[in-house]
Amino acid sequence: MAFDRLEAMRAFCRIVEVGSFVGAAEALGVPKTTISGQIQGLEAHLGMKLLHRTTRRVSPTTDGAAYYEGARALLDDLDELESSRHDARGRVRVEMPSPVGTGLIIPALPDFAARYPDVQLDIGCGERVVDLVQEGIDCALRGGPVADQDLVARPVGNMRFCLCAAPSYLASAPQLASVEDLPAHRYLGFVFAATGRQHVQSLQRGDQRYVIEQQPAMRFNSAAAYVAAGVAGLGILNIPRAEAAPHLRSGALVEVLPDWHLGSMPISLVYPYARRLSSRVRAFTDWATALMASDPLWR
Repeated sequence: MAFDRLEAMRAFCRIVEVGSFVGAAEALGVPKTTISGQIQGLEAHLGMKLLHRTTRRVSPTTDGAAYYEGARALLDDLDELESSRHDARGRVRVEMPSPVGTGLIIPALPDFAARYPDVQLDIGCGERVVDLVQEGIDCALRGGPVADQDLVARPVGNMRFCLCAAPSYLASAPQLASVEDLPAHRYLGFVFAATGRQHVQSLQRGDQRYVIEQQPAMRFNSAAAYVAAGVAGLGILNIPRAEAAPHLRSGALVEVLPDWHLGSMPISLVYPYARRLSSRVRAFTDWATALMASDPLWR
């Protein structure tokens, strides 16, 4: 088989980004033996060693790190040149918090599919913060402050919250007429899976501010499990309004202390700083940004 330098460059860049031959092979959808052969061919062609191999990880040599920077830029330019000749097409891998996916993005996807029929989306919804470069993710919608200096972060919306409980819980619980009554209630806590930290919610009404600091009766690190616990009548929970909306309409949950305003969480669109957005990724990011801006629960 003839040596394909471009495919070998793609394989090399993917190995550097994920840190393993196996991970690169999975990301590119080819056998590990193919990846190994491509790297051997590339190193022979260049006349230099590109990678250090250990039992635990693969990392670039000094020459390999320099070659990666040039190869990554060249491949991005090539992808952009090819995609500019036709409509957006190809696969886009995107991650987002579960409430954003189920409450906003996924219900609107028929519109995206109609506009961009040649773009295939791989959507991950969850509470963990993924490493975009390591896992080959093109872009992500992320809640809260973004501190990673390797990511471009563009604010696109807000996740607004409300306090809710099931009618079955409220029927047998103490009175809940003011924030001072909250300590007498079963409060359900949400823990961010990535950090293990509990989401601390504050309530505002005019100049008054109340922080919910009581020990939760139960804690959950999954958005779906957290909502299910509230619907089951286990206590009071604070969830995104978009996620609460269908349960409020059905009567499975009711809003409590509605005259108090809960804090919101900023939502940012993030992507690797070193990557140039291809037309297919830009198609999704522009569509998602406009979608969030047009929705009163998210803008």
